[in-house]
Amino acid sequence: MDPKVLIVMGSDSDWPVMRQAALTLKAFEVDFEAHVASAHRTPERALELSRRAHERGVEALIAGAGAAAHLPGVLAAVTPLPVIGVPIDATALRGVDALYAMAQMPSGVPVAVMALGGAKNAALLAVQILGTADKPLRDRFIQYKREMAAEVDAKHENLQAQVQDILRSSEG
Repeated sequence: MDPKVLIVMGSDSDWPVMRQAALTLKAFEVDFEAHVASAHRTPERALELSRRAHERGVEALIAGAGAAAHLPGVLAAVTPLPVIGVPIDATALRGVDALYAMAQMPSGVPVAVMALGGAKNAALLAVQILGTADKPLRDRFIQYKREMAAEVDAKHENLQAQVQDILRSSEG
């Protein structure tokens, strides 16, 4: 089956972060591919992946990169598809350089930028994008949000029980 999302990273050292995007897409039953394509060392591969992605049925790209982090912008420059950038901590600047590189795209070449290491959120945004045209996927995302809310509710109830235990006890 053709992938709906491409995960592209500048180096295989980015995989521990970008793996979270893959796991999240799998959990939502979204077909994807993952590639290593450097904006600086293999620019033709990166450009070809992005330039032809929509012809293959891809609907979104997730690009993880550290340091100068040009990869998301290079991909966005040649595709009509949304590109979601994941800045990765790969230098002494702890990923802030990557974050700034992705966030400072010129007008006309948008890249949605996640938090440092935010590959899971990148995948969730891709799911939301795909869900605009795929009702079953959108319904799975709605259920995911309900499950998150239920987890928070359970944590709140647990906290309230602990607070009541303190108020009833003679500690203090």
